[in-house]
Amino acid sequence: MLMRRLISLSLTALLLLACAVSIPRVEAEDHEISVAAAADLSSALQEVAANYEKRTGVTVKLSFGASGALTQQIQNGAPFDVFFSADMDYPRQLIAGGQAEGATLYRYAVGQLVLWVPKDSPLDVEHKGMDVLLDPSVKKISIGNPQHAPYGRAAAATLKHYGLYEKVSDRLVLGENISQAAQFVESGNAQAGFVALAHAIAPAMQGKGKYWIVPAEAYPPLDQGVVVLSRSPHQQGAVAFLEYVKTAEASAVLQRYGFTLPEEKQGMAK
Repeated sequence: MLMRRLISLSLTALLLLACAVSIPRVEAEDHEISVAAAADLSSALQEVAANYEKRTGVTVKLSFGASGALTQQIQNGAPFDVFFSADMDYPRQLIAGGQAEGATLYRYAVGQLVLWVPKDSPLDVEHKGMDVLLDPSVKKISIGNPQHAPYGRAAAATLKHYGLYEKVSDRLVLGENISQAAQFVESGNAQAGFVALAHAIAPAMQGKGKYWIVPAEAYPPLDQGVVVLSRSPHQQGAVAFLEYVKTAEASAVLQRYGFTLPEEKQGMAK
């Protein structure tokens, strides 16, 4: 009887030891995901990711850049798990090419474009809007490269909408992404620039500039999409993070950074 009890205890101990060894390996796989994201999300998504890590213990590694450039990296095998684009077209390209899961495509926000100048600029952008671009003191105007950056395409569309593109095209300087376009203005290499509202109101930019919100009818909607990537070894973790992005908590952060939430997003918020 005693021998049988000892054998039973030994088997139980071995089972517990096996579980203790296997659990950390599973957790290690699920406790970090890698996210590629459009530059306009550089502040908002850092806050969303930090909140998610506090809730779950999962680390979200963020890499920011122009949506088009990130798409090329993913097509070339970059090891990301999730991709947040500043438009819907790039995620759809990845789905068409088999690099992303079509069922996970989600329109998480609508971006807003602003015309931004430094705080000490004599340009009255807040009241004169696009007219400041015709001021003789404006030698350079920065925008994101339309070939890679959806906000750059929106800026070009805005200039055409107001009949200014031909007048200022020789003064345009192209940033690789919307953050670099803002840096050109901050550094004095451009006197005005088109940037994301999310960038203009980010904590790091407080007190550094003034801006005019471009009316939505001046450019195609900046519908922004996110998708889980097919090669991700952390599919479960990627989907879980995407589900968190749909919650009311994450949505509130995006709204605070100037993003508008699509109607379907509001309906899905938890």
